[in-house]
Amino acid sequence: MTTEIRPRPTATTNRRTPGTNAGPNKTSRHRPKSPTEIRLRALAKHLVLIVSALAMIYPLLWMIASSLRPNDLIFREPGLLLSTFEASNYSEGWNALASPFSTYLLNSAVLVVGCIIGNLVSCSMAAYAFARLNFKGKKWLFGAMLLSIMLPFHVVIVPQYILFSQIGWVNTFWPIIVPKLLATDAFFVFLMVQFIRGIPKDLDEAARIDGAGHARIFLQVILPLMVPALATTTIFTFIWTWNDFFSQLIYLTDPKMFTVPVALRAFIDATASTSWGSLFAMSIVSLLPVFIAFLLGQKFLVKGIATTGIK
Repeated sequence: MTTEIRPRPTATTNRRTPGTNAGPNKTSRHRPKSPTEIRLRALAKHLVLIVSALAMIYPLLWMIASSLRPNDLIFREPGLLLSTFEASNYSEGWNALASPFSTYLLNSAVLVVGCIIGNLVSCSMAAYAFARLNFKGKKWLFGAMLLSIMLPFHVVIVPQYILFSQIGWVNTFWPIIVPKLLATDAFFVFLMVQFIRGIPKDLDEAARIDGAGHARIFLQVILPLMVPALATTTIFTFIWTWNDFFSQLIYLTDPKMFTVPVALRAFIDATASTSWGSLFAMSIVSLLPVFIAFLLGQKFLVKGIATTGIK
């Protein structure tokens, strides 16, 4: 009795030779993009970015165009095209209030300089204490400082006003400048603390071996290395103080002491006609210092934020 031996199927029947594709769809999925497709995608991305940028700056462009229109045409012609050119809004707005607009620009400049100096001095010293010194309750005080960031300004404005009115500081710049000298802006303290923690402690130890104390280490070792953080603090303080309206409205009541935001509010009259052309013209003038400050300090601003752990 004979048995029939059937041949086994060879394993090479379903094998693919090396270098062949795994399937028919793999080539279509990973095929290289043509130069035309790359250019079209880049063009589409640029168009989206340009449209988004125009949408964001359209209010500013409209305000510039409105500052060059007569008052009766500002809201009748909502577009950017000018049918008439009215440059007299700038000259009229400059002298429209009780004092020339240069007075309010000077008041804002004095206030901004005082706040910048206060934040640079006090916040840098407080940051050095939190980053380098060891004292009792350090962690609790640092946590309380961070919690103060979430405290709204409107919560403390009433007791502060009562305090400053009792010592005769209302209608002066002191209620706005003096708190800056006490490191009340916790955001800048935290920013500088993060920056100082990134500086190697070997520099402190080397200076301490040479006989330097904390004051000398801070002034000659740490402070020169904190230029990006100091520049970031300067720019933010300038922008926030220049644009601040609420605190300046509360403490400054004399028209001669008005700053730029309060002076711009004086152009709006609820009982009479508002000079919108002069208002928009002086608004453009007030934006120029902020634009110049950001343009000059943009490099330090980005570097300061990127090197302090806030990414």
